[in-house]
Order: sequence, then structure tokens, then C-alpha cells
Amino acid sequence: MEELLKERKGMDTEFDYGFLDAVIGKTGRRPSAIIPVLQGIQEKYNYLPPEIFPYVAEKLKVSEARIYGVATFYENFSLEPKGRYIIKVCDGTACHVRKSVPNLEQFRKELGLSESKITTDDLGFTVQTVACLGACSLAPALTVNNKVYATMTPGKVSVLIKELKEKLIQEEDV
Repeated sequence: MEELLKERKGMDTEFDYGFLDAVIGKTGRRPSAIIPVLQGIQEKYNYLPPEIFPYVAEKLKVSEARIYGVATFYENFSLEPKGRYIIKVCDGTACHVRKSVPNLEQFRKELGLSESKITTDDLGFTVQTVACLGACSLAPALTVNNKVYATMTPGKVSVLIKELKEKLIQEEDV
């Protein structure tokens, strides 16, 4: 887990430049490829390590400022490391009226998170709210790494957290 933590935080990290070249090669070495390149990078690292911006800028023949501008303009991109499990709690109208807030509070309570601290120190979990998941008939809904969980309650949240923590432990042992 410590190596994963270092990789995700960008500390003493040797980035996989072969991977970066493959992503850039797949989308093309042109300025219009910035978004798909950044999406590919974020898919691997769960965030955009700013340390790779000079490399990507050089390969796409654009300024680092342009890469940074795109990365900070779109809400989907993150410059902060995210957890292994990215949990999105829907707070759209249907979910809100069916009590999504207690689910969010349960995640925060059990994981030691808050509105301002959304990722656990061990980078196991990131919990955030979203305006709508498009799963209104399943309200209150949430996703874990894009898998939808329906009709959630604080009790179900506790069970889910326990299951995810067990998976993290199993991944460490591998």
C-alpha cells in the first residue's frame, strides 16, 4: 500500500512515460488532443499529477499553461490525489428528498472525512457529492468507481464501507 500511496501522491514517483506515450499516440500528437490525453492519464492515476504537465505539453506542442488551464477548467479533472474507491453520493432532487444526506454523513463519520476533506489519508477512499447520477428511480443512489448502488441507507453504507475496506486489505496482500 505504501508504494501505491507514493505513486498516487507523486512522491519520488517515476511516471510510466511509456504509458503517457501510448495515450498520446492513441489520441494523436496535436493540441486538440489535450482532453482525451488528460482523461487517459486520470483514468490510470485517479488524478492528474502536475509533474507530467511539462512532458505532455512538449509532446502535444502546447504550453504547460494551456495544459493546466484545461485541467483546472473542467470539473471532471482533479489535480489532487483521489482514493482507490471514488464514491459519488447523489444529492439531486430525487435522492435528496429520499434522504441521501444521511448516507453522505455516514460515509464522512466512518471514514473521518468532512466537506473540506474528501479523501482519506491512506488514499483508500474519496467521497464527494454530485448534482445527479441519472439514477433517480433508484434513489437515494450513489456510485463506487462508477458502479451504481440503489436505495441506500446509512446501514447499507456501513456494510458497503466494511466490504470495501476488506477489498483494500486483500489488494494489499496481493
